[in-house]
Amino acid sequence: MSLLSQLKDEMKNAMRAKDKIRLGVIRMALSAIKQAEIDHNTEATDDNIVAVLTKMVKQRKESIKMFTEGGRDELAAHEAAEVVALEHFLPQPLSADEIELLIATAITDTGAASMADMGKVMAVLKPLMQGKADLGMVSGQVRATLNS
Repeated sequence: MSLLSQLKDEMKNAMRAKDKIRLGVIRMALSAIKQAEIDHNTEATDDNIVAVLTKMVKQRKESIKMFTEGGRDELAAHEAAEVVALEHFLPQPLSADEIELLIATAITDTGAASMADMGKVMAVLKPLMQGKADLGMVSGQVRATLNS
């Protein structure tokens, strides 16, 4: 079952269960996916959908941080509920050991020896880790590995 059809089925289930938060999040996700299709003039693939959902989760996590710092705990809790609903559709996150192994493999495969080769390594890692790991954190680990 494709991720798009899974989202649509879950939207129907949320309607039946009268789960307003989950329903709103799924509708928002479907809207963002449709907008990405229009913007890029492509069909939605599972990889594209994972990228859109990952972006939405990242935005909500930033909002949670800002709401918490501003003392708006009720809004932070609402954003946290949205993150949980979105993460249900994302692939299982990679463990730290799996990330290290993928980084080492990518560095070996590309023959990277310095920071000048970081783009090559990240180009290999991005499709493997999209939606499964925070690419900003992975980038930092690659940088640290290449500098040592």
